[in-house]
Amino acid sequence: MRLIYSLLTFIFLSVSCFSKIPATEVRAVWLTTNWGLDWPKQGTSTAAQKEQLRKILDELQADNINTVLFQARAQGSVLYRSSIEPLSPYFSKTDGFDPLAFAIEECHKRGMECHAWLITFPMGQAQMTGTKKKRTAVKNKPDYYKLINTQWYLDPGRPEARALIVSIVKEIVQKYDVDGVHFDYIRYPSNTRKFPDDDTYKKYGNGKSLYDWRRDNINKLVTDIYDTTKAIKNWVQVSSSPLGRYRVLSEIAPNDGWTGYETVFQDAGYWMKSGKHDLVFPMMYHKERYFYPFLDDWVANSNGRLVVPGLGIYQMMSNEQNWELQNITDQMNYTRITKVPGQAYFRTGNILNNLKGVRDSIQTFYPYPAKLPALTWLDNEAPNAPINLQVYKDNSGSLNINWEAPDNSEDFTYTVYVSYEENVNKDDPRNILATGIRGNNFSFPVSEGDFGIYYTVSVSDRYHNESITCFPAFFSHAANEQ
Repeated sequence: MRLIYSLLTFIFLSVSCFSKIPATEVRAVWLTTNWGLDWPKQGTSTAAQKEQLRKILDELQADNINTVLFQARAQGSVLYRSSIEPLSPYFSKTDGFDPLAFAIEECHKRGMECHAWLITFPMGQAQMTGTKKKRTAVKNKPDYYKLINTQWYLDPGRPEARALIVSIVKEIVQKYDVDGVHFDYIRYPSNTRKFPDDDTYKKYGNGKSLYDWRRDNINKLVTDIYDTTKAIKNWVQVSSSPLGRYRVLSEIAPNDGWTGYETVFQDAGYWMKSGKHDLVFPMMYHKERYFYPFLDDWVANSNGRLVVPGLGIYQMMSNEQNWELQNITDQMNYTRITKVPGQAYFRTGNILNNLKGVRDSIQTFYPYPAKLPALTWLDNEAPNAPINLQVYKDNSGSLNINWEAPDNSEDFTYTVYVSYEENVNKDDPRNILATGIRGNNFSFPVSEGDFGIYYTVSVSDRYHNESITCFPAFFSHAANEQ
């Protein structure tokens, strides 16, 4: 890992400039693989695609992003080695390349989490036959697929459709060291409330109203996903990106035609209240009165789970809504003022291309690394502190910090702190030198000068429960010190 700041600059930054920056915060991006929007460039070799992804992750690490929502499934094809669904056409399939496994490994090397982002019900374009005036879909799908215009869609009311999604979740959680599974389009598709499920409703409705039955179908899937995930690996986080407006707020938009609950039968508040979600990343790709009151409503329905609003930086594109940068920065600032536990950005390419200066703003907003919030509803017992801390400078001019795990477990991450004070304040983000470290050492090119620094380390488990720090080590940065 590189040294994120010159050590002197790191220590002497003004308290007043960054006093509101939290030491713990989710900072997430959606990394889109469908159509190669963010990655990969098609027609390139496996080696080139790996190098592309490494570069993207290096840049995200430089911007102090700590969570990558990596698109591993879209329209019924996947970017991992699956026994259930076909491989996506958007990556090189040579040399046994497994994009999800590679993304996880590379994220972890950089102290970031990797969540497998799955498109849930849409299943892609239908094959059509006939004349231009009259075209019909080739019926080559199981009967739990429904055709909407020219698109296939899994029928959420069919047990077979829900079982397919759960089997995919089980496959990923069992085979891969993902930190989370994240669901998009886990809803009915249209703001017309129309869906060709009369036959399914007749068979499975059980006397419920159509709309309540549809919401119950999504709730059943969410429950099955959560219970399946936790039975395999309890620490794997379950999240989704519901519509940005959870429900109608009558005082804001009484005739709102695009809400999760009323329009697409997505009761994400229930998922949190029933304990079947760890995070929500609502797609809050709106501004002004369609953003701020609705974010407050998400928090009110969170049941202590993490609400991380998705900010639509793509809306600044000239072929979208052509927003001004201030629309996004105002939203970023509001999340800090209201102590929302993080932010997510759609999408990665818009950040790295510095659309209207958004990357510059993000770098100012995240001047230090941040730890991830503890998942206390899953586990709230912190591990013991690391032991046997050693700090020394080697002949190459690098400062090496080594420590030992508190027990035999290897499933830990570590945070390295730096401070002029012996008793380091873990809640001051300026003291975080690096976090999310997997391994028992950290090194960086050291600054020299007439000063000395205390270094110390804490350990966190997979639930982000953080230990106390170990006994600190003092190091003199004088030029003649080794």
